[in-house]
Amino acid sequence: MNRTMIAALVSVCLLPAGATAKTIEIETIPVIPAPETQSPAPAAGDLDVPGADETAVAAPQDLPQVLYSPAMLPKAVARMHAQLREAAVNGDLNRLRMVLESNEMPPTLSFGEIGDPIDFIRQSSGDGEGYEILAILADVLDAGFLHVDVGTPQEMFIWPYFARYPLQGLTPDQKVEMFRIITAGDFAEMQDFGAWTFYRLGIGPDGTLHYFVAGD
Repeated sequence: MNRTMIAALVSVCLLPAGATAKTIEIETIPVIPAPETQSPAPAAGDLDVPGADETAVAAPQDLPQVLYSPAMLPKAVARMHAQLREAAVNGDLNRLRMVLESNEMPPTLSFGEIGDPIDFIRQSSGDGEGYEILAILADVLDAGFLHVDVGTPQEMFIWPYFARYPLQGLTPDQKVEMFRIITAGDFAEMQDFGAWTFYRLGIGPDGTLHYFVAGD
């Protein structure tokens, strides 16, 4: 029962007996609810977008191409690689001496002065005979390599590729490959230092061995 009917009934009930009720027209005024107050639309710069104020993640950097097959090496480089590897895997220091002496120039084996290169290798080896260094040489030469600084005087083929590869960008399989050459402790120290500091080897495009050295 709406309010108009209730008001009419109340008026009838209040009339004296025998009185004639007058019809009272009551105009119903509809109540229109006030429109809800809406907040002004935020400006584009005010939108609370998750991460909108954070630095955008940089796109992955272009990583150098890692090569593995010696068949991809120039003939002179492949020859030097094969001669070094043969001497290393056979534990033949005399053969290694012949390879080093046939080089166009004495390769860098240390950042300091050394005398006889084979004596230096023996002294640097944990076993005192040079075989530990030959084993490292073999592992380094069996690793993937890079062809860097192409077309410049510094052009070089470098083993292992970790020597010029972003260490923070290594995939799980690359880390396994790396740990065949160094220990986890070595890797932690290199991460702190920010660069590869273990043994690396560089051969120029003409087959010249430029260095087989460790350190920074």
